[in-house]
Amino acid sequence: MTAITVESVVNLPSGVGEGAVWDDVAQVLWWVDIPAGLIHRFDPATGTNQGKSFGEPVGCLALRESGGMIVAAKSGFYIYDWQTETREALSDPEHGLPENRFNDGTTDAQGRFWAGTMKDGGDPEPLGAFYRMDTDFGVTKWRDRVFTTNGLAFSPDGKTMYFSDSNPGVRTIWAANYDGDTGTPHDVRVFFDTRAVKGRPDGGTVDSDGCYWQAGVSGGQLYRITPAGAVDMVIDVPVEKPTKPMFGGPDFKTLYVTSIGAGQSEPGAGNLFAITGHGCQGVAQTRFKG
Repeated sequence: MTAITVESVVNLPSGVGEGAVWDDVAQVLWWVDIPAGLIHRFDPATGTNQGKSFGEPVGCLALRESGGMIVAAKSGFYIYDWQTETREALSDPEHGLPENRFNDGTTDAQGRFWAGTMKDGGDPEPLGAFYRMDTDFGVTKWRDRVFTTNGLAFSPDGKTMYFSDSNPGVRTIWAANYDGDTGTPHDVRVFFDTRAVKGRPDGGTVDSDGCYWQAGVSGGQLYRITPAGAVDMVIDVPVEKPTKPMFGGPDFKTLYVTSIGAGQSEPGAGNLFAITGHGCQGVAQTRFKG
């Protein structure tokens, strides 16, 4: 394996950089700055990054098969068109919880969109929940009483769902068997207790070998965890709070990582990083089919 290289590709001190999604058609990386409500488009071919305001905090997004994107924001789910900057409200499953906002999300192999919520600010409380948006835009709550919903990802065969709670008192990643026909996780078990490493669990993704990649927030590291739950690679990053890994590039061999800048004084905090030389390859993200 060649030497691992970590490069800052967007020198932008985002408050909470998150939500990275690789667009395998346009060959660009989409990512967000949650509190600023910005949706970013990074083009590695030109090195340019463009951000547009969504008008409220944005947790995550998924590209739509029919064009545009689905966005999980402070006030619920939206369809958003990047070109025209128009947004269409779909549903707000937590309209009775004004302190909450959406956080992390991803799509399953069938094109459903999964996203989780959390209390935004103040003392931590287990007010978050995971939601599934089906392709008919119907929304189902699956699991609640979570502090900080995070780490959503699916194994390459779509049969295992990963998710986590980043709270310092929990800091656990779970795995569940996943029924692709119904979109239902079952047989939940602890996949990895991050007390074994420096960083708490933040965003996650998988590679083509079925290994789960965790951004170790507050630990300054990324972890590659095998399907058996063993760490087999640790990558140090130059910031304390990496947040969301996502494979991209024409061959899915570049690992992009967002980070948190808010409250951090270190150089590069909040930047977008690209990691090469790790010897791993990612998989394409399924587009939302609604």
